[in-house]
This record gives sequence, structure tokens and C-alpha cells, in this order.
Amino acid sequence: MSGKSNYVLSCGSTVDLTEERLKERNIEYISYKYYVDGKEYIDNFGKSMSHADFYAGMRNGRDTKTTQINAAEYTEYFEKFLKQGLDVVHLEMSSGISGSFNSAQIAKRELNQKYKNNKVYLVDSLCISSGYGLFVEEVADLRDKGISAEALALEAEKLKIHVDHLCLSSDLTFFIKGGRISKAAGAFGTLLRICPCMHADDDGRLVVFKKIPGKKRTMEDFIKIMSNKAIDGTNYNGRCYICNSDCREDAEMMKTFIEAKFPNLVGKIEIYNIGTTIGSHTGPGTVAVFYKAIDRHLQ
Repeated sequence: MSGKSNYVLSCGSTVDLTEERLKERNIEYISYKYYVDGKEYIDNFGKSMSHADFYAGMRNGRDTKTTQINAAEYTEYFEKFLKQGLDVVHLEMSSGISGSFNSAQIAKRELNQKYKNNKVYLVDSLCISSGYGLFVEEVADLRDKGISAEALALEAEKLKIHVDHLCLSSDLTFFIKGGRISKAAGAFGTLLRICPCMHADDDGRLVVFKKIPGKKRTMEDFIKIMSNKAIDGTNYNGRCYICNSDCREDAEMMKTFIEAKFPNLVGKIEIYNIGTTIGSHTGPGTVAVFYKAIDRHLQ
């Protein structure tokens, strides 16, 4: 809760920031769960299992799976705030990649009927990983200006389509496993060191829009897209986050490319880990960049 606000701002652990960052911004969160070789873990920013150990396990063939947050879990989570006389503005991970938003909707409807003086406001962020985190932080900035819970939810709905997501992977193993890339295309792509280029569309789905040989050429293509789409073009000075799944050197390379083209971002770009929920599907070797754009449409 911020200042004298009569509501809490909330999100899921899949924002892929850090727990410390959420505490600093007074943002509550609900944790997702994941499984490694059938054993359940809490997605809690690397406390249950370090990101390094998680991705090392994936490379060594350990089986990873995720599960949605169910309606009962959301009900219990939201209700603890309603009982305190607080409204809840909850920003959920994109419904384009997870059914958890639908579960949150069920909990919201039931609780808004039960509680007459307090309310749950629910926003489908249409955002993923640290792009989701960037969106949540932008909404927190609005909250800190003192607007109401209802007004905040409405502003969040306007903002979400302006968070652009560009993602590349140098390891196609888990995209093949998840069915996003066929085995034949994956084998061919691996041989030629093809990097699938992905972005989040207006429905919050992560879709492949191009396949480019080599990480460097892919990153150069991302810079061209950012130059055309970022608010104020190459003069952009807003938030820019990069996340990575156990490939920090690639994230640093991406940062260098961006800083060379966007002088106002020098020293301001933040790098985060892709958490265990999203990482269960991307596997190691994935890098993504997020920033505020005119829209999400590819030119």
C-alpha cells in the first residue's frame, strides 16, 4: 500500500523483477508454482531454487512443468486484503499464455458479490516476464500520484498495449519441446544457428515473426524495430528492461547494442533473470527486451 491509499497494487511472481524491487515499490504479489522432476516448488524469485541451478537442471535433462494459479488460491489471496477494508488492483500475467487470468476472474466475481464495501479490480496485462514487470512499475508510478483504485485500473488498461516485447532464443530445444517450432525446422535452425524472433501481439501471445541466423544479426534487427517504435524514437528515455535465461553475456550484448543507438538509455537499462515459471517454457538461452512503444504492431 502506498501512502494513504485505500487499496493495494498486486501482481504475480512472473513479473521477473526481484522480490526486493516489489517491496521497494509497495507491490504485493502471489506466487506461481512449478515442478522439477515431479517435485513442487514455489516461484519466489529464486529462493526455492536458484536460477542457476534451475537452468543447469534443464540443460541436464530434468523435466520442468508449470501450473496455473487456481480460483481458490486467488480467493484466499485477495480476501486477506478485503478483510482489512482495502480494495485490490491486481495486474495479471497475459491471458495469451496462461489461463490464470480466468481463475482470477472467477475469484473476483465471487468476492465482489460477497464484499459490498471493497472491490477487486482485475487487469489482464497482456504482458510477459520482465515486460510484465515493466508494466507493473509503470502502473505503480500512476498509483503514487494518488489516483483511485478504479481510475488506476482504467489507466492500466490504456497503458498495457504500449509495452513492447522482443525476444530471441539461441537454444531451440525447449521451443521444439513446447511445439512452438517443429522438430524439422528446429533441427535445420540449430544447424544454421537460427534465432527465432518473437514478440507479444495485441492479444498477449508470444509469436514468432522472423528467423535470423546469428544472435548479433538478430539483435541488430531488434534495434531497428525499437528505433521505429519506441516513444520519441532514438531519443527514448523511459524504462528499458532486458531479461535472460542463464545467458547474461547475451543480455549484456543486447544492452550494448541498445545504448549505442539510444543515448538517453546509457546506464539506465536494467537486466533481470527470467524466472522459473516462464523459464520452464523458454529454457536457457533466451533474451528479451522491453520498452514503451507507440504500439505493438510490427512495421
